[in-house]
Amino acid sequence: MDAITEEKTRTYPLMTRREVEHLIAEGRNIIIVNQHVLKVDAWIKYHPGGDKSIAHEIGRDATDEVTVLHSPEAQQMMNRYRIGRIEGRWRNFIPPIQGGRFRLASDSSEADNNVEEEDACPARLQNTAVSSNGSSRSTSPVPSPVFDVIEHNNSGLRARHGDDTASQRAGSVTSLSSVDEEEFDGMAFLESETRKEIKLDLDRYPSLDAATQEEIVRQYRLLYERIKAEGLFQCNYTAYAIECVRYTLLFAGFLYFLRLGWYTTSAAFLGGFWHQLVFSAHDAGHMGITHDFHTDSVIGIIIADFFGGLSLGWWKRNHNVHHIVTNFPEHDPDIEHMPFFAISHRLLGSLRSTYYDKVMEYDAAARFFIAVQHYSYYFILLFGRFNLYRLSFDYLLMGRAPKKGPAWWHWWLEIAGQAVFWTWFGYGVVYKSIPTWGSRVVFILVSHAVTAPLHLQITLSHFAMSTADLGPNESFPQKMLRTTMDVDCPQWLDFFHGGLQFQAIHHLYPRIPRHNLRRTQKLVQEFCDDVGIPYALYGFVGGNKEVIGRLAQVSRQAAILAKCQRSLAVGEDGHGHGHAHHH
Repeated sequence: MDAITEEKTRTYPLMTRREVEHLIAEGRNIIIVNQHVLKVDAWIKYHPGGDKSIAHEIGRDATDEVTVLHSPEAQQMMNRYRIGRIEGRWRNFIPPIQGGRFRLASDSSEADNNVEEEDACPARLQNTAVSSNGSSRSTSPVPSPVFDVIEHNNSGLRARHGDDTASQRAGSVTSLSSVDEEEFDGMAFLESETRKEIKLDLDRYPSLDAATQEEIVRQYRLLYERIKAEGLFQCNYTAYAIECVRYTLLFAGFLYFLRLGWYTTSAAFLGGFWHQLVFSAHDAGHMGITHDFHTDSVIGIIIADFFGGLSLGWWKRNHNVHHIVTNFPEHDPDIEHMPFFAISHRLLGSLRSTYYDKVMEYDAAARFFIAVQHYSYYFILLFGRFNLYRLSFDYLLMGRAPKKGPAWWHWWLEIAGQAVFWTWFGYGVVYKSIPTWGSRVVFILVSHAVTAPLHLQITLSHFAMSTADLGPNESFPQKMLRTTMDVDCPQWLDFFHGGLQFQAIHHLYPRIPRHNLRRTQKLVQEFCDDVGIPYALYGFVGGNKEVIGRLAQVSRQAAILAKCQRSLAVGEDGHGHGHAHHH
């Protein structure tokens, strides 16, 4: 208690934007929370939610993200990393992981790189201000050949590198001389599509000027207090008792029909059990059940690893990034499904994923699958669970889990869980209880295919929504509501969707227990009306139509891109290029 009192009374030095930039250029991990400057170097490796989620907040005001994703105890713990304070509104930098560049204090760059005095969007300056001694910090990967060239030409084409006006953000490319003709042609088409998407969002959503975004944040924080006052963060344990009855009946059905030798029916019950169980693992991963980090983590690991063979630690690392950079094609792992799906034309440019740290190649396989993705969508979802096993193994076996800090022992528990799962499911059920290889294959395929609605529910809320990056000035609540849709369904069907039908509300306040999301919906709708943000709400069928429509749109864009490149090739044969640029 003395330490807390001392923390409250302690004063910190006032820091300028330039001083913060210098620290980041030196390689420090600096975030802004509640008007304080935090240096989280010592914590980033031990963060239970992974290092990538913090990396996307460096140089930014992360107050809202920290508040809604962490328990009060975790927020209190963060205070020990304070090194200074700021006054007034903080203008966000672009984090190094996203391509932002930062200058050392000793760098005497030309005057227009002085972010203290420049009125233009600071993001543009960051990406052009390179330290005179080569020490500017940028952990961004090598630019992808088609799209990222735009980030370095100061044209204002990308929202995050222009001023706050639609005309400037939809500007034209000024310097493409370094790109060869074939890349230029493909890029010119993709750029025009990007301009359209950005302009559409700028027309539909509130202005990105400081006053408008500050008012949205003010109302959003007031809504948080109202939700808390109405007890909507308190868990309804009676609802979880009913969930447990459902899980037990499904598991009993699986065992009963397995004993009878009705293997396909047994597999269907097991798939239903997995499908329903994942919703509670999701709740636990967000500390939405007991609100205690370790208790909910153990609940989540028992559900995910012991009963389902999936890693909760992998899910947390993946999901936290998804919650912070939702629907950003190069950053959000939840929409990075190349070569099978592309929900943004930008993925046709072989973007580099900052999450997987590799280029998502738009290669021959991707060209084949993306051409038919609006037809293959549901079929591929039938195999989604196999991909989750792969990602879980990668996380657990490649040393991606925190080895120190509060979650150091979770990896050991997960490894035990995996051993238990593959013993009871792989050996006990598939190998020992089912007599023939044909029956075993059918059992595995059916049990896993029955979980496909889960993958549909996860993708449904984001695949049809915006993938445009409107830059560092956009507030957290506006970004969440722009990139996430809710699905309207009757209350009696809530158990089937498991809370995932309220994704927009969940993205605004991830720690609200899912049984309270329907009650929260009315408050969020009022908030959206007050601040003028469109609230995306579709019926289940309507939402599916939107997703298929988006997949078909990107398929068409891929076809046009191929046509552009073929046209250019013909032009080269005839020693001319001009006709290829009318697309």
